[in-house]
Amino acid sequence: MDNLIFIGMPAVGKSTVGVIVAKQLGYDFIDTDLLIQEEEGKLLKDIIKERGIEGFLDVEDRVNAKIAARRTVISPGGSVVYCENAMKHYKEIGKVVYLQASFETINKRLSDAKNRGVVLKPNQTLRALYDERVRLFEKYADITICEDGQSLEDTVDSVLGSVAISL
Repeated sequence: MDNLIFIGMPAVGKSTVGVIVAKQLGYDFIDTDLLIQEEEGKLLKDIIKERGIEGFLDVEDRVNAKIAARRTVISPGGSVVYCENAMKHYKEIGKVVYLQASFETINKRLSDAKNRGVVLKPNQTLRALYDERVRLFEKYADITICEDGQSLEDTVDSVLGSVAISL
């Protein structure tokens, strides 16, 4: 239970905040999107294009559910909350930290969702995706950090303060 798993929308800063928090705590860092790309030999957007959303989620679930780590900050993709096996595994091996930001904040940061490998259903808007995922983020979160109006340093300080209490 000494791992931190960051969940949240794409562009919320899971990897950026995660790397800094890992350095501050002396932890390792894993970006699972990179593991997926390495294991599949393809970019996320290409996996989605070739296998469809369900096929991609199967890969994401498999890769995330088998991560064995200690004293590590783990940054999975935003769609990991659709992956039941992965989320069950993460709840068993660490604290799940939800980096929360308003739709307005995400919309400003995320200019091209499709090229970023964001799992969007056909004709699904970013707003609909946000509303769908927020419920799942809240379901799995042990700790929630609101980023709205915070600098990167503020967010990192909030995470470190919250995890110090819970670790």
